[in-house]
Amino acid sequence: MEYLIRDCEPNDISVLIDLCQKHAAYERASFSPIGKEEKLQEALFGDHPQLFCLVVEVNETIVGYASFTFDFSTWDAATFIYMDCLYLEEDARGFGIGEALIDKLKQIAKDKNCINIQWQTPEFNTRAIKFYRRIGGIGKDKVRFFLNL
Repeated sequence: MEYLIRDCEPNDISVLIDLCQKHAAYERASFSPIGKEEKLQEALFGDHPQLFCLVVEVNETIVGYASFTFDFSTWDAATFIYMDCLYLEEDARGFGIGEALIDKLKQIAKDKNCINIQWQTPEFNTRAIKFYRRIGGIGKDKVRFFLNL
């Protein structure tokens, strides 16, 4: 399958929101698209971007994305990339695209002097866990907490 990985552009936001909704459904999480367009527009393309995103195109159609931030580890006293999301449409899985996205993130991380890339996935997402282990990812058992405000 031929594909193109590129930076997300402002006119991609509506497709990105659609993919976020599919990603949330895949991970059995709730998602509301209400208000997301403006917030993502600002986070990705404002004066001080907080979020970065790569999209995957197949035949000029966006079929996946990886979003990430730069964060700082107190323990390591160094910057790392936090991959917030990696999602591919079902038809785009199994062609090496996920690994190519990770390779692109690795290059970005090296260019920005990051020490590593960190991410998480639900325990039930065994396909993703197998993929992450195959590419060299190391899991840590932790419980993620949320404190709603």
